[in-house]
Amino acid sequence: MYKRQHASGFGKAATPAAPRSKPLKRPTQARGKFTVQAIYDAFVRIWQAEGWEGVTTRAVALETGIAIGTLYDYFPDKEALLSGYVRHCIEALLARLDAEVIAPAALPWRERVARLVRITCVAQAEGLPPLDREMLMLEHRIAEPKHHQRVYEELAEHWLHAFAACTDLPSPPSPATVHALLAAAWGARRYRLLLPAEATDAGWIAEMEAIVIARIGAPDRSA
Repeated sequence: MYKRQHASGFGKAATPAAPRSKPLKRPTQARGKFTVQAIYDAFVRIWQAEGWEGVTTRAVALETGIAIGTLYDYFPDKEALLSGYVRHCIEALLARLDAEVIAPAALPWRERVARLVRITCVAQAEGLPPLDREMLMLEHRIAEPKHHQRVYEELAEHWLHAFAACTDLPSPPSPATVHALLAAAWGARRYRLLLPAEATDAGWIAEMEAIVIARIGAPDRSA
């Protein structure tokens, strides 16, 4: 059933939000994955050289070396390309948490937690696709509440798995504690990206590591 729109401003009915542009399909074959990765790489090069205004589907296709129709098979416009790229960044972050935090078997809990915090908090980590302030400022064009919820739930699942992997931790934290620490780390990372002149991350990340390790090492009273 359709829901009644809430009134918005001077008693007028709210205008439904326009549907966000999104990628048309996800590649499943190696060739398609290679093509999409090449498109993302070209997108980043153009963005870094010319900014958002310089990004066009034609420019990205030319930079990639593919036909414009091939690009349109995956991305109908540049907003859809940005949406796909941001999702690509999140998936790369989650994959690194899997490989470097959750999977290692003989990692002392302090090192595992330190890695968890660093990988979550570093905005421009080496080996991960770049996601900068200008991209985040355009988030309203591509993201809906359900997308934010999905990312948070995926990160929370990885944080819970990371702490479950800390078999040498005397007192595992409760899920409530894990969620609170994730909200503090991820929320601060996003906010710092939005600042016009971001300060160096090194000192802040070291403090976040110390805060999380101190909380996890303390008796958990939230259970």
